[in-house]
Amino acid sequence: MSHEFELIHDVELEATPDQVWEAIATGPGIDSWFMGRNEIEPREGGATHMTMPGFSGGSTITAWEPGRRFAHRAEPAEDGSFMAFEYLIEGRGGSAATLRMVHSGVLAGDWEAQYDALRKGNPLYLRSLAQYLKHFPGRTGVPVTVFGSPQPDQDTAWTAVTRAAGLSKDVREGDEAHFTAGGERIDGVVDTVLAPTFLGVRTEDALLRFVGGGGMILTGHHLFGDVDAETAERVWGEWLAAALAGDGADR
Repeated sequence: MSHEFELIHDVELEATPDQVWEAIATGPGIDSWFMGRNEIEPREGGATHMTMPGFSGGSTITAWEPGRRFAHRAEPAEDGSFMAFEYLIEGRGGSAATLRMVHSGVLAGDWEAQYDALRKGNPLYLRSLAQYLKHFPGRTGVPVTVFGSPQPDQDTAWTAVTRAAGLSKDVREGDEAHFTAGGERIDGVVDTVLAPTFLGVRTEDALLRFVGGGGMILTGHHLFGDVDAETAERVWGEWLAAALAGDGADR
């Protein structure tokens, strides 16, 4: 069974339209707040491509109006499912802009669960975009995606990760996080929470994101500065493994 859908999200951003465009319509920009590693061919009819562990996919750019409108659409799968994104930018004077994201397409299979995940997840990624543009303007993030081992349920995964990050399982936005990863001290503030599926911690040089569902948890971090991606993936893979094993309280 398939189902057509459309989700519309609006967000106010502390950035100029040109800064928003760089963040949503270039590979390095998208790497700094969304998922995986991204490539953009900058023209209408060009290609987009995203890669992350266990996934590789792309789409065709259907609208390219720098500073105003960017849209792309994937080819339908065998079951007819596909996704399309449209971004509309409107300047608000000075360093302020409004971004509207229209996420549409066709979902197949257990479409209701997929729709619910998108409905909840899209605003969280837009929150990351807002955090990126406000706190790390002009900088490029290195995406770090590592998967933890499956847990009996999502509450178990959530409890393990929040504990390892020096937080309560009832964590709230504004709480301080203090822990170590790879021998490095990490001090940050919780900027986004949707228990038990999404935790965002902002530090001076990173947007740390822990994303999960159904007993799975992964990192969707964006690290700013002189970062070796391979080393960062190893460090966070070890941190997540230790957290889920119950011995990640190195804080």
